[in-house]
Amino acid sequence: MKADTITMRVNPDLKRQAEALCNDMGFTLSTAYTMLLKAIVRTRTLPFPLVASDPFYSDSNMAHLRRGIEALNSGKGTEHELIEVD
Repeated sequence: MKADTITMRVNPDLKRQAEALCNDMGFTLSTAYTMLLKAIVRTRTLPFPLVASDPFYSDSNMAHLRRGIEALNSGKGTEHELIEVD
């Protein structure tokens, strides 16, 4: 079967990084695109989660962090020595 061509614009640095990674894994960027399209068709979804933002910055977590900072600033915290792990 004859293959169609897909043309897309992408940041040159991103493309070079992706090509290098694909090369390290033993395939081309074109093969990676094909794998992505096959996964989308097979699963009928994108093969990775999509999130609107980093959950760390959610309203509830930011409020929790603000409360913690206020507690520390008002002297309600406990200082501990740094524990280094090898």
